[in-house]
Amino acid sequence: MNTQEVADKLVQYCREGKNVDAINELYDENIVSKEPEGAPRALVTGKANVLAKTHGWLEMVEEIHSGKISDPLVTGNHFTVTMEMDVTYKEHGRMPMNEIAVFEVKNGKIVGEQFFYSMG
Repeated sequence: MNTQEVADKLVQYCREGKNVDAINELYDENIVSKEPEGAPRALVTGKANVLAKTHGWLEMVEEIHSGKISDPLVTGNHFTVTMEMDVTYKEHGRMPMNEIAVFEVKNGKIVGEQFFYSMG
């Protein structure tokens, strides 16, 4: 898959709520995932650890009220999307969240992801 195809497939999975399927199919075994400084698990490497991070986040969630992901903007081996979520966390209550995610693709797999958002 080229970068556009990977981007389109990731967006499709996210819109269907199939984030774990996206990781399983589209992520490279040596993925590097970065969150903003100060975030829990700000740097995670390896597909198994990214899956564990995703499952850990899902376990903290009480309810997802809404979620939206933009169409991807692709250039070369990179693409970006915006994400908006309205989530109630078990320990922190309801929080809206807006972020920009940037992905790097090599050989048809996502090898890097970085998320930009403000920590409240």
